[in-house]
Amino acid sequence: MISSTLLAQNLSLIRTKVKNVAHWSGRKTDDIKIIAVTKELPSEIWNYTQENNLFKLGESRVQETEHKLKEFKHSRQQLELHLIGHLQSNKIRKAIKYFDIIQTVDTIKLLERINQISNEENKQQKIFLQVNTGQDPKKYGFTEKDIFTAAERTKKLPHISLRGIMTIPPQNLQEKKLCKIYEKTRKTRDKIQQSIERECKYLSMGMSSDYIWAIQEGATHIRIGTALFGKRNQQ
Repeated sequence: MISSTLLAQNLSLIRTKVKNVAHWSGRKTDDIKIIAVTKELPSEIWNYTQENNLFKLGESRVQETEHKLKEFKHSRQQLELHLIGHLQSNKIRKAIKYFDIIQTVDTIKLLERINQISNEENKQQKIFLQVNTGQDPKKYGFTEKDIFTAAERTKKLPHISLRGIMTIPPQNLQEKKLCKIYEKTRKTRDKIQQSIERECKYLSMGMSSDYIWAIQEGATHIRIGTALFGKRNQQ
């Protein structure tokens, strides 16, 4: 597993790049949040992220997150846990228990179930709606048309707070096509924020290989794993 020292070096490089691209794009650096994607890494990695002031963490599996929380040595209150993997219906209750933000809400049925269980758990669950802007058959997410219906539905669900939009583009796209997808996703967020939900402010897009382009197109949350921690098969 990566050392805390090397993690600090990687993070410093990423933060410098974020600062530079924010400046080039006329944006504030503070408006761009790094989500450290710690999925598939040992539990100790959470302690390393805290030492490096990385408090927004992305995990894909509910069961893995549950295990890491049991092993975590620091205060849970300083963490902001994001679910960035597909959410199965039988894991909803635990996801609501463990995650501050569920980024991958991709069906109306899932929306309504989260609202129901959040009511039972006495919680106002923050969510992002996942949109499949790239129309990738291998990816989950609402279509560009259906996401507006989903956003409208959240207005009628009292135990859900729609805070943003997320997307995962197809792999291996050329820069021009990728930027177009990110631009479309930003415009989707803008329309929802302007006409449906003012609090839908955030835009989760961009990973280790393309976060520079995502920031240029308006990303507020970039999901960084490999650039911070190295390739997982080398851990």
